Amino acid sequence: MSATPAAYAARRPVAALLFNAMIWGLTWWPMRALQARGMHPLWATAVIFALAVVAIGLWKPRAWRELATQPTLWLILLAAGTTNACFNWGITAGDVVRVVLLFYLMPLWTVVLARLVLHEPVTRAALLRVALALAGAVLVLWPADGEHLSQVQPIDLLGLAGGFSFALNNIMLRRESQRSEGGRGLAMFLGGCLVSLVLTQVLTVPALPPLSAGWLPGVLGLALVYLGSNLALQYGASRLPANVTSVIMLTEVLWAAGSALALGAGVLTPQLALGGALIVAGAALAALRP
Repeated sequence: MSATPAAYAARRPVAALLFNAMIWGLTWWPMRALQARGMHPLWATAVIFALAVVAIGLWKPRAWRELATQPTLWLILLAAGTTNACFNWGITAGDVVRVVLLFYLMPLWTVVLARLVLHEPVTRAALLRVALALAGAVLVLWPADGEHLSQVQPIDLLGLAGGFSFALNNIMLRRESQRSEGGRGLAMFLGGCLVSLVLTQVLTVPALPPLSAGWLPGVLGLALVYLGSNLALQYGASRLPANVTSVIMLTEVLWAAGSALALGAGVLTPQLALGGALIVAGAALAALRP
């Protein structure tokens, strides 16, 4: 039997999130290509999202007024900005597989944030997911020489912070689903620009390279791709429960790990594989939730 229009409509948020996950799973490659041309990932993120802000501001000019008058959108701005800055910096400077796995402790944070923001109950199944994710995180972070966790690298913290802020971003998109897509989208893009720009000034990073044909086409192309993928994210995340969004976005791990291992941008040790399996299992269990 052919699918009904209602069935197609129900699949659209899922398809949107799958598209977003694919883009972010492969984004490490163009970000590293830009870094090889002298552009720090924070600068790349700031410029790319500035272009997206201009585009959505022209497309939805009323979004500026909505953003200025709705403080809840400011939290989306901060969460989305922190997510993009941490994730892009982490996958460019560190082991892609490791950073992505730590980023996908997101379902752990989702349990906590969904309780605080959406007032969802913390069930035994949720506690099991938290336990699996924590056990996986310990294995991923535990040094290979068997010492202690005080040797956690700064790049690891980028993965952790990015995952927490991404969970908060998804929770707030769900909570603020009554806001216009333009308002939510502008908040996300402006956050990606402003947070990265602030970090370039606070931290010691190389200056923005002069305008050149070496990096400008890549930045313009990524701006268009990110514009589409982030609109897809807010479309899907605002129409699905937070835990369902977390599970669908797990496909990013497959794209990121597969491409990174194939191109030599990551190393999969038995310890990392076991820790990653526990993290992914903890997230996948959310799919069993009624």
